[in-house]
Amino acid sequence: MQFVDTHCHIQSVGLTEGERSTRELWAKAPGLTGDDVVAHAVADDVTTMICVGCDIADSELAIDFVRERTGCYASIGIHPHEAALNVDRIEEFAALATQSKVVAIGECGLDYFYEHSPREQQIVVLKAQLDIAVQAGLPVIFHVREAFADFWPIFDAYAGKIRGVLHSFTDSQTNLDEAVKRGLYIGVNGIATFAKEPKQLSVYQSIPDDHLLLETDAPFLTPVPFRGKINEPKQIRTVADFLSQLRDQDLTQVAEVTTRNAKALFDL
Repeated sequence: MQFVDTHCHIQSVGLTEGERSTRELWAKAPGLTGDDVVAHAVADDVTTMICVGCDIADSELAIDFVRERTGCYASIGIHPHEAALNVDRIEEFAALATQSKVVAIGECGLDYFYEHSPREQQIVVLKAQLDIAVQAGLPVIFHVREAFADFWPIFDAYAGKIRGVLHSFTDSQTNLDEAVKRGLYIGVNGIATFAKEPKQLSVYQSIPDDHLLLETDAPFLTPVPFRGKINEPKQIRTVADFLSQLRDQDLTQVAEVTTRNAKALFDL
């Protein structure tokens, strides 16, 4: 079996640079290196990892991280939390899209739960990244939290031009149906393993096989039974085990389906 972690932030392991909350969490695992994390993943059959940037500097770090590492790829993005600080740097960001091993734009989107950046600036930065994705012919990794009412009209304005995945999906059956109708993939991570609401579990059960992707969001969102520890891409197998039981599927089937989907979306 082979697995793909379609969303992790391992580019700042052991460093003092990178997106602040991410590198501060990695700092709680002193001595751990990026090569260690990749080796741990490969030992558990996670042979491909997409390192996702959250701002310009973090995206540059992801590009550097994956350059010489087999099975590692980069996604460049400006997270909605970082929109206010990057709204005037879009041209600088766009130049990264042609760098080696960049396979996606994101994570980008709208986050109205925290609203660390004003909604208007989140929208401007999201649209700018969608324009870059269209020009570069790259898929998009979307972060959407309590903002689907604004997100769907923006996405629909690019109908037929954009493909992508809803990262860390925890929303309703209604929005799952809307996503599938638009051809979007659904990223599932460790959150699923500690979800307790029957409605939420039902959503995970109902994701069509050909729309399902696995992710960790490492170092965040460590799955059960490893809560309290820093997450790594190796935990993709834990998420896959959980989904195989929840969806009454063989683990091999989950691996094959999600790996095939990842390769198709990201042209791996």
